[in-house]
Amino acid sequence: MPETIANGISLHYDIHGPETGEPLLLIMGLGAQMTRWSADFVGELASRGYRVIRFDNRDVGLSQKLDEAGAPDMQAVYAAVMSGQKPPVAYVLSDMAADAVGLLDALGIESAHVVGASMGGMIAQAVAIEHPERVRSLTSIMSTTGDRRVGDATQEAIGALMAPPARTREEAIERAVAGSRIIGSPGYELDEAAVRDRSGRAFDRAHDPLGVARQFVAVLASPDRTPGLRSLRVPTLVIHGREDPLVRLSGGEATAAAIPGSELVVIDGMGHDLPRALWPRLTDLILGLVERVEPARRAA
Repeated sequence: MPETIANGISLHYDIHGPETGEPLLLIMGLGAQMTRWSADFVGELASRGYRVIRFDNRDVGLSQKLDEAGAPDMQAVYAAVMSGQKPPVAYVLSDMAADAVGLLDALGIESAHVVGASMGGMIAQAVAIEHPERVRSLTSIMSTTGDRRVGDATQEAIGALMAPPARTREEAIERAVAGSRIIGSPGYELDEAAVRDRSGRAFDRAHDPLGVARQFVAVLASPDRTPGLRSLRVPTLVIHGREDPLVRLSGGEATAAAIPGSELVVIDGMGHDLPRALWPRLTDLILGLVERVEPARRAA
């Protein structure tokens, strides 16, 4: 798997599709490795002629771990956020957005269609706000604005998110199955075998609970993006599940309301995951936006 230095961070990534295809950058969410973008899902995007790039965010997977930062002090971070002080964190979402832009730099890509899921949607939003010239289109999936009044999780979903980290491979698999039953898509049958296989492979590839904790406080410490979203002039699609218990629908609605001219697609039965049965619809939605943007961009 290729590796490069981006924004001073070592990132692992891979690329699928023709070298001449228009670039599509996928950004995954909290604690999720790039392999959470299924190879079949990525393959569908690539088969339609796009150059699809996925990567491990800092502190997860095979990308650089900021172990020197140690474990975050959750209480101190919460206290600082609530009092309006600077939280004691190793990095924030803007730094992760700069990683994504650094990866484009390393690959010699001037701009890309950017797609983010959950925390990845937050990072994608930050890329569009802070580096607008690098974003051809923005797709924000099951994400929110950073305004704490919207997109709040249910108590059950919070409990699943805050559960103690798994210590063994078997624990990781059982936690993944239990978590999927809580935050997954109630309108679609849970593929337990696929969840078990995916979570086992993820554990084998990399397991770093402290890295996930540092990502979590990066989200907490990052400011509300609503003012920046209002300034965007990039074609934007917001996708959200009506039954999402981890980032509730109000987060997606607020994202779409803030971005001028954006399109909101609410999917009945979808929770906080990307069930296989929805992949054809999701790829059509993502590429529908891309295919509307590209002719106008080439003509400009």
